[in-house]
Amino acid sequence: MPSRSVPARSFHLHLVSDATGETLSTVARACVAQFPGAEAVEHMWSLVRTQGQVQRVLTGIRAHPGVVLCTIVDRPLREQLETGCRSLGVPCSFVLAPALNTLAAYLGQAIHGRPGGQHEMNEEYYRRIEAMEYTLAHDDGHGTPNLERADVVLVGVSRTSKTPTCLYLANRGLKAANVPLVPNVPLPAFLLTATKPLIVGLTTDAARLVQIRRNRLSQFGDAAAVSTYANLEDVRAELATARRLCQEHGWPVIDVSRRSIEETAAAIYQLYVDRLERQSEAAPGGAVVGMATPP
Repeated sequence: MPSRSVPARSFHLHLVSDATGETLSTVARACVAQFPGAEAVEHMWSLVRTQGQVQRVLTGIRAHPGVVLCTIVDRPLREQLETGCRSLGVPCSFVLAPALNTLAAYLGQAIHGRPGGQHEMNEEYYRRIEAMEYTLAHDDGHGTPNLERADVVLVGVSRTSKTPTCLYLANRGLKAANVPLVPNVPLPAFLLTATKPLIVGLTTDAARLVQIRRNRLSQFGDAAAVSTYANLEDVRAELATARRLCQEHGWPVIDVSRRSIEETAAAIYQLYVDRLERQSEAAPGGAVVGMATPP
């Protein structure tokens, strides 16, 4: 099979995993992002757990030579892949090696080499499922009487990435709800009386928000709504009111203007962990009442 032609700054990147490949894909994209102008043509090989599957991967690499990154923890299979890559003259790196070797040395234990161990259906797995179910049921102001069950509640004006951020937090095991701040609409009483969840406000740059809202409206052909929903001065006033509201209630505010969903979620998660630690230090005997253990 002939190699596919790619632009001069592009290269083939083979991601070989014995599980879903999610971990490897995240690491690979974070690394490639550090090389401006480089564009990876990704080839994902997931659930590679037999010699025959490794051989099929090598056939694919032969057709499209490039960099090979793998997370195969089974040593014989990994060595088969590494040997095959050497014969093809392509680099192959086991990306988990530094972390695994460090943990093995510190713990004084041998590396077990169990494929997909992070995806076991254990207590943590079911906690994430429960968190996702809660988050889906408490999106955009729904289910406010149950906000006391949340770990995190996000508040903000329309189109400040509340929903995708909540979903990302839920994937980390946090029950995340979100409540929109709508002009001239009172906040739900349950939001003001909730004591268990961490409440965080999301804000953004007014000009950026106007553009996002106008793009949203154009999808529905609702030009009339631009006069209020996507008017720059109205949006500035709306954001200012939302920020004052958060200040009045002592809710931390995160500006998402130049943050990805992942970065926003990471900042919120850190606020959550910090709050958890403060409550642990303040509680008798170091116990925390009504807060989930962070994943």
